[in-house]
Amino acid sequence: MARIRFDLDERYNHAAGAIHGTSYFKMLDDAAFYAANSLVSDRFLLTTGFNLLFTRPMTGGTVTAEGRWVSGQRRVFVAEARLIDAEGEEAARGTGTFMKSRIPLSSLDGYRLPG
Repeated sequence: MARIRFDLDERYNHAAGAIHGTSYFKMLDDAAFYAANSLVSDRFLLTTGFNLLFTRPMTGGTVTAEGRWVSGQRRVFVAEARLIDAEGEEAARGTGTFMKSRIPLSSLDGYRLPG
């Protein structure tokens, strides 16, 4: 499971005053990605598809994205995520498909072992 907290303010709003859908996608994709990538120790995963469902508008505050692995263990992984708004209500959910890339994790900043 992956859990990420985001602090949103009016900078993330669309013209009607609620959080823009691109922010929903970013938070859901990150949580699902980290849930799937927790099973992989050698390669970076790439998002190959993502479906999302908006269930409630958000206007800001602290949002928690929770992701969990659903299936896949070799090359393709499926993970789902949900957003919990500042009031503790679900605001969105999504399911992503992730594929192992040719990019070694050890070649990326933040993934290298200290040494």
